[in-house]
Amino acid sequence: MLPLRIARARRLLRNLLFLLLGIGIGLLGLRVWQTQNGPALQAWHRFVPADLHAAEIEGMDWAGYLAAEAALFESVRRNVTERLEPEDRTPLNRYFEGSPVYPPRFRQDWNRSYLLLPEGPPRGAVVLLHGLTDTPYSLRHIARLYQSHGFLALGIRLPGHGTVPAGLTVARWEDWMAATHLAVREARRRVPAGPLHLVGFSNGGALAMKQAMEALDDPGRGRPDRLILISPMIGITEFARFAGLAGLPAMLPSFTKAAWLGIVAEFNPFKYNSFPVNGARQSWRLTRALQAELDRRTRAGRLEGLPPVLTFQSVLDFTVSTPAVVNGLYALLPDNGSELVLFDINRNSMLGILFRTASETALGRILPPAIRRYRTIAVTNAGEGEDAMVARVTEPGATQSRDLPLRARWPEGVYSLSHVALPFPPGDSLYGIAPDPADEAFGVQFGTIAPRGERGALRVPLDGLIRMSSNPFFEEMTERIGQMIEAR
Repeated sequence: MLPLRIARARRLLRNLLFLLLGIGIGLLGLRVWQTQNGPALQAWHRFVPADLHAAEIEGMDWAGYLAAEAALFESVRRNVTERLEPEDRTPLNRYFEGSPVYPPRFRQDWNRSYLLLPEGPPRGAVVLLHGLTDTPYSLRHIARLYQSHGFLALGIRLPGHGTVPAGLTVARWEDWMAATHLAVREARRRVPAGPLHLVGFSNGGALAMKQAMEALDDPGRGRPDRLILISPMIGITEFARFAGLAGLPAMLPSFTKAAWLGIVAEFNPFKYNSFPVNGARQSWRLTRALQAELDRRTRAGRLEGLPPVLTFQSVLDFTVSTPAVVNGLYALLPDNGSELVLFDINRNSMLGILFRTASETALGRILPPAIRRYRTIAVTNAGEGEDAMVARVTEPGATQSRDLPLRARWPEGVYSLSHVALPFPPGDSLYGIAPDPADEAFGVQFGTIAPRGERGALRVPLDGLIRMSSNPFFEEMTERIGQMIEAR
């Protein structure tokens, strides 16, 4: 009887393996079909500039990093811009010298690393870390806020970014971490005394947290006094974990397009639209390394030295996991004066009847029941169907909240913020819903676009055009950051 059962179990296992193999081959074939029928790769997808890697960066100073960066952009000019095919020399292409979105034509190319100096001697320093596919442009308004408070502001371009999307096909998260180390070293070299702050947006938020924890063991790393995280990438969807499998066909020369999750026209002067598989894979690796270190230090009781963390996060975020910010970070933080600001949906939106139940109940589901060790601020409507907005504040250890009125209101037709909106004011020239005429123009104003018409007519995906790209509560957000800057 036993041999018969063993034989049946073996047959079942064999059949299951054949089934899984068949599914795998089918998925691989589907992936090949998708890529082969998608858009063609262009010069900016094929040319991989020789960006710096971790081993080189760790032994480099700021001047060396800037020199290497300048050589990098020159290589893009020679190998991409000067070699464009005639059909690629269009106003839509950021790599065409005659395009209104060609970055070198602007007063400052915000794809590159920068230093902003205050008028007098710096009283502190801040390092600003941008997100995945992004550039130092995304935190320029926060940098200027710090500059106005007497801080030196250093925004570093992370390897693989700011040049061509192909740069992200070879970058690794360890390269981004090494660049973070270098930026902190330079900030401390220039301002040896005074507070040191780290500001991280999205993927940069994970780097800022990792840097802060490394400094607990090695003060020579540059121990920050404050962390400001904006839509931090503490956790991302599980799809990114398996994104590397989507790129397997790219191992064969005929299927190189499989190395890309998205191949899109590059019309944004300061952000990639195309997205390589490796970008998702490296972000997943970074968040896994960060979470493992947080868990290890929590078990060992070694998070007590972390500085206060101020985080701004939309309850609806398609890119990062908002619950991971709450449960994977804030639930582990010591009682050190940290604060979490959550932006709720617009409960007065005429689109209310179209909301998914999960969207309507997101705020209540995300936050654990009080008592919490950190201050919580929910930016929400004063009441269901009301225009007035409040900051609903729950202090650490409290069970009751209090409402503080806010000046800002939701713009008409806007039902929520998005992952990309938080660091940009409504007056941002590129992303703002009401661009400030005094701000430098960058050839296009994405925040003002409200397309209406038939599908299939545009050369760009509608998803990227209708996504909220600026923050109507930016002024309140910067006021809170300013209060933290001035806190002793």
